[in-house]
Amino acid sequence: MKCTEISRIFYSKFVFRIKTAAASCSFLCCLVLIFILPKTAGAQESLFVTYTHHMEETGSLEISTKAVSGFPNGANTFLGNALEFEYGTKAWWTSEFYLDTQTTVGESSVFTGWRVENRFRTMMKEHWINPVLYVEFEDINGADKSLLEVVGHDGRSDFLERNNRSERKREIETRLILSSNFKGWNLSENLISEKNLSGEEWEFGYALGISRPLSLLATPNPCGICRENFSLGAELYGGLGTRHNFGLPDTSHYFAPVLSFKTFRGPTFMVSPSIGLNDNSHRVLLRFGVAYEIGQVFSRFSRR
Repeated sequence: MKCTEISRIFYSKFVFRIKTAAASCSFLCCLVLIFILPKTAGAQESLFVTYTHHMEETGSLEISTKAVSGFPNGANTFLGNALEFEYGTKAWWTSEFYLDTQTTVGESSVFTGWRVENRFRTMMKEHWINPVLYVEFEDINGADKSLLEVVGHDGRSDFLERNNRSERKREIETRLILSSNFKGWNLSENLISEKNLSGEEWEFGYALGISRPLSLLATPNPCGICRENFSLGAELYGGLGTRHNFGLPDTSHYFAPVLSFKTFRGPTFMVSPSIGLNDNSHRVLLRFGVAYEIGQVFSRFSRR
């Protein structure tokens, strides 16, 4: 074997270990920040896959982790995770950065890539329907299992092979988010389109969500476990095929109840079992997450 090939192999392994270590450190930093930073307002998270028209407060940073565990027949159990940093750039503009990792039993734990996302609210006043435009660029590999959305003909069969880090996916994802508030309820519809920049055709999907706090009246005194700190919701999401094969055949779909609990001026905890609705879907996906919001993050640190 030539020296140049040996150098290239060692370099590739070195870069991979650095990326994996960086993702692990980022996850640990997220947990540390959640529990040592000064207590601020709780995060506004209420659903996993479906976006609402609610934007991050200007100047505030939300740190969260969204994990999903799957148990596919004929393949190993996996845990995918997306570590998210969401910043309120403007009242009408929210930006997010993700680091994706995953662990598969009997295989490996790997860093799978990163994503940059921006959401733009088109009308600032509250309307019966509030449209939001969403665009995301992702640079991930074939081992990614974060399942932040389901599009095209994504399904259970995609998880039967072993981790493949050699497949590179540079993709653009867009969404039209339509969201409404009424009598304490939020109802949101997401129309999703995604394209691999290597030349593959557009893929489509959807996500529908509804959620509501258990109580709309806040307790006058500080309260750790109160009804207003709990939210219940449900999501329905799945694929809609591709540009040349649009429709429901050979697609996967899920129904998922969601429970979130916002601690008093602390992190928000979420859990959601997703139930597969057809043979192309995983039987069960278990989603869970933690989110923490730091109000006026740069002003806070500049005062120290």
